[in-house]
Amino acid sequence: MPTRLAVAVPTQLPAERLFQVLTDWSRHPEWMFLTTARVVAGDGHGVGSELAAFTGFGRLGFVDTMVITRWEPPTAVAVRHTGLLVRGTGMFRIAGGRLFWAEELSLPLGSLVRPLARAFMRWSLLRLVRLAASHP
Repeated sequence: MPTRLAVAVPTQLPAERLFQVLTDWSRHPEWMFLTTARVVAGDGHGVGSELAAFTGFGRLGFVDTMVITRWEPPTAVAVRHTGLLVRGTGMFRIAGGRLFWAEELSLPLGSLVRPLARAFMRWSLLRLVRLAASHP
């Protein structure tokens, strides 16, 4: 059974600015908890582009591969997780003065990790908003 995770944080920033920082994949370590991301196919800015994200510390962690399935600047980007460990869908959306992040994933021990995962997601979104506000 998939694990559903969703968080939202308020923001007064323009959607264009948030979307720009959110989809600058090389900047993910600046806001996403213990995660680096890179484009592995395509330009990273459209449907069909592929990403690889490493979440972990040092060599201990996992790679999450993804394909962009929705690209609607400046309000939405969605991915399909295609990795061995993480499978499912994820989406970021900017609307109504809020930044949303939702995931529907097949995870080992999914229901057990849900509270911790949501806390890290919220913390990461707050960092993203601060980063977007402080850097041109």
